[in-house]
Amino acid sequence: MDADSCVILNGGGGAWAFEGLAEQLRRSLWLDVADEPGAFSYLLSAEHLTLDECGELFIPFRGMQLAADKRRLAQAFAEKDVPTPETWLVGSLAEAERILSDEPGREWCLKFPTGCGAAGHRRLAAGMTLPASWPLPLVVQEFIRLDQPEVYRTYAAGGESFGWVVRRFPDGVEPSPWVAHARGARYEDAGEPPAEAAVAARAALDAVGLLNSFGCVDLLRRPTGEWLVLEVGTDGVFNHVDRDLGLPAVERELHRRVAEAFWSRLGRWRPWGAGEWRPRPS
Repeated sequence: MDADSCVILNGGGGAWAFEGLAEQLRRSLWLDVADEPGAFSYLLSAEHLTLDECGELFIPFRGMQLAADKRRLAQAFAEKDVPTPETWLVGSLAEAERILSDEPGREWCLKFPTGCGAAGHRRLAAGMTLPASWPLPLVVQEFIRLDQPEVYRTYAAGGESFGWVVRRFPDGVEPSPWVAHARGARYEDAGEPPAEAAVAARAALDAVGLLNSFGCVDLLRRPTGEWLVLEVGTDGVFNHVDRDLGLPAVERELHRRVAEAFWSRLGRWRPWGAGEWRPRPS
């Protein structure tokens, strides 16, 4: 495949949402951004094209779909025995409340199935109401209370795992049950992942077909010590993986690993030359 035929595909009405990431990828991948596909594309947005018209993609479209919908994700995890908090897909709020009454010693939450940054999530409580537009089935998941709310994240690109960061609320920020960057949580480098967490993360990415392209995994640790997968993320069409971590060394490794995984699909040639990866000059 000709390297000149590779692009970052970002077009259609949703392209504006990926402009920042497209610029980061332009420098890290040494590729141009285009609104029409190449023979091999890093897809971000292409609402004006059918999937067949997009050509060969670095990140599989099915992986993007699964990562963007917690209903599909729950099914994929269950089929592959990925360790997660107990999760139910139910057809009505009445069924969700039955779980609540059947398990009085446990806490539960409703996850908005297509939200990102914990948008729309809420605690499950008797007598609650939901907007008529809330998508079905409902995603009911065990809520695991932690003394210090925190969520860990690791990554994989081209089949290789890397990185271990944690999101926590800094001093002076009111903590939320939903430990999201958008809610004030900040990233810290956490060193090396525990072996159990690393195994669970790879299983999660493999279950959704993202292990050999690019994805991230969010996990938490029960007070009893068990590591559980919350969700996976990737780039393209629906969402993208946060690169603005406030951790320059981790950010650089993230960009490097994705670039090396992308170009490894095309053989040994690298646009940055024979030496170590570096960003494309502005």
